[in-house]
Amino acid sequence: MTDETLHFASQQYFCYFSLLLFARGMDFLSTWVATPNLALEGNPLARKLGWKWGGLVNLALCFVFAFWPLTAIIVMTAGLLVAAHNFHSAWLMRSMGESAYRCWFLDRVCETPRFLYFACLCGETMLTALPGAALIWFCEADSIPFAIGFGIVAYAGIVLFYTSLSLWRLRRSEDKKEACIIRDNLSS
Repeated sequence: MTDETLHFASQQYFCYFSLLLFARGMDFLSTWVATPNLALEGNPLARKLGWKWGGLVNLALCFVFAFWPLTAIIVMTAGLLVAAHNFHSAWLMRSMGESAYRCWFLDRVCETPRFLYFACLCGETMLTALPGAALIWFCEADSIPFAIGFGIVAYAGIVLFYTSLSLWRLRRSEDKKEACIIRDNLSS
């Protein structure tokens, strides 16, 4: 396989477009199961776009990425892994409700030393990225295994980035919470 560009409406283009729609659809479905109001969505842009605009943007991205097979495979791999990651806890988020799950999760994070939480997050993402990095290292750059490896590494990066972003936002909210407690204690 080369880094060829496919012709629009060709059989290969339609195949990659369909696979991209499936992968992005699974990401959407897993997100909807977990957080129908997007209250727990880690990606601030996705939260801001919402379901309607997010769906249109993803449809446009699928349309564009389907022209390049290796790019399509990278996006599909990362998207399916994100969906699997979402489904892992989606049942718990849905059964508890978004607000209750957020409070429960924040309590667990607040009770855990930040270093331990971040070290475990780095361990998870690094161990996930290693097989992908091996595929990148040992495969030809214009091959399907290379693209799959790149998608695995991209997924690990996505998890590390958005989870770290959530942790940083949590830190800011804790600082605000502490400021409110101090303010309330001073005014009493």
